[in-house]
Amino acid sequence: MLSPKALRRGALTLSLCLTALSNAALAQDTPVAGGRLDLVVQPEPPSLMIGITTNGPSLLVAGSIYEGLLRYDSDLKPYPALAESWESSEDGLTFTFHLRQGVKFSDGEPFSAKDVLFTFTEFLTETNPKWREVMRHVEAITAPDEHTVVFKLKEGYGPFIRSFSYTVAPIIPAHLYQGTDFTKNPNNDKPVGTGPFVLKEWKKGSFIDLEKNPEYWNPGHPYLDQVVYHVVPDAASRATAFETRTVSVLPGGSVENFDIARLAKEDGVCVTEKGWEYNGPMSFLWLNNRTAPMDNVKFRQAVMYALNRPMMLQVLWGGYGKVATGPITSTIPFYDKVEPQYDYDPEKAKALLEEIGYTGDTPLRLLPLPYGETWQRWAEVVKQNLSAVGIPIEIESTDVAGWNQKTSQWDYDIAFTYLYENGDPALGVSRNYITSQITKGNPFANVEGYSNPVVDKLFDDAAVATTDAKRQELYTEVQKILQTDVPVAWLQELSFPTLYDCKVQDLVKTANGIGSSLGDTWIAQ
Repeated sequence: MLSPKALRRGALTLSLCLTALSNAALAQDTPVAGGRLDLVVQPEPPSLMIGITTNGPSLLVAGSIYEGLLRYDSDLKPYPALAESWESSEDGLTFTFHLRQGVKFSDGEPFSAKDVLFTFTEFLTETNPKWREVMRHVEAITAPDEHTVVFKLKEGYGPFIRSFSYTVAPIIPAHLYQGTDFTKNPNNDKPVGTGPFVLKEWKKGSFIDLEKNPEYWNPGHPYLDQVVYHVVPDAASRATAFETRTVSVLPGGSVENFDIARLAKEDGVCVTEKGWEYNGPMSFLWLNNRTAPMDNVKFRQAVMYALNRPMMLQVLWGGYGKVATGPITSTIPFYDKVEPQYDYDPEKAKALLEEIGYTGDTPLRLLPLPYGETWQRWAEVVKQNLSAVGIPIEIESTDVAGWNQKTSQWDYDIAFTYLYENGDPALGVSRNYITSQITKGNPFANVEGYSNPVVDKLFDDAAVATTDAKRQELYTEVQKILQTDVPVAWLQELSFPTLYDCKVQDLVKTANGIGSSLGDTWIAQ
């Protein structure tokens, strides 16, 4: 007998097939230039300077403004963006990138190797923990001419060629940022990049209006004249906006999960779960390891046993995604399901709490992720689960800016988050657990404060191991240690279906999804 989840997915698949057939007439082989695309962004980004702020909404919008050297397909294979070609030496220690010529920033200034050097050796090394991790393996970056950049590595570094997505390494204009305080530069509010669109207007609390970049390097692109991201705080209103076609695209996470199946059944609606292959989003709870009782490993294990994660997946997320089995998502290389696993077992949680003498006299502060009703409900369920085993919880809700502030300053006990794993554990996983990434002021690194020299070394060795087999061996070992230490409470591997009007073509063309695809998107007539 099919499970309820299988039946739901089967019904949705049938609905999508019928919808596709009914809209076959919309198919066109030749892209049509012109038009305006309306989307939802939820919540409103705190900033569009994605060299500094790398949360999901910021990356969604600003991926059309900034670009990296490379893009990646759904198999995480690289293809050209600002670098039109590249090659590596036989020993894998030297990578040479040949930059596109004739590229300009949206303010008309030329793009060159100077911008690449500045971005990689100055800007991102100060602002971006993911790029700092890459640079630990780089001996030197040079530019023999204005269209060539050469990386010399200290040792082999397996994930290196997957390090140049706009989400990890957006190219920043040196002529606007060099010699300035990066975090206070006024161009953070009026971003200048090489991407297919430029910021025309941002009316806070209402919309972000992008228009075609007249300086864009790709002839005939973008096809769209205008892209407008609508800020609609209420989830029901976002669904209504899509039903009335006030917006034509609901990016993943825009509406509550219980609305997805209903909206997908409407005529002319298409759905895709593609575009998350590179990101590999993982949700978990930061557990502040610096303070009691979260500094006790048995308390952290008790939290894991107390959480009814299968119920959360089915009830809150409609079966989309998977219950996390550890720190690495099953969608990226070097995942391994290792012991111990933490099935829902409140009695075992209570026993562990009794063993350490935990009395629950003081409520712990739980900080939800301010991304809508589903996340708020999730916080309520976590509160119920933890309270049921004797861990009193107070929910402290805030907006996105407040969440960034509290987590980056370590002002929390337990906090929701989800982070991208960026196609390789060395790029998106290690930063959450290694000692060198305990950096106050950044909510996207080792926010929980976990430190284990053995884990640090395993991550370091795995990043530079010369074979995939050796990397797998080392990553399996580090997963075993983290599974026991439980520095954070892993929740689930997230899946964010995107709903869109079937007239919208080529909406998702890369492993980074809508954020790096709109230069190719067009609307069928």
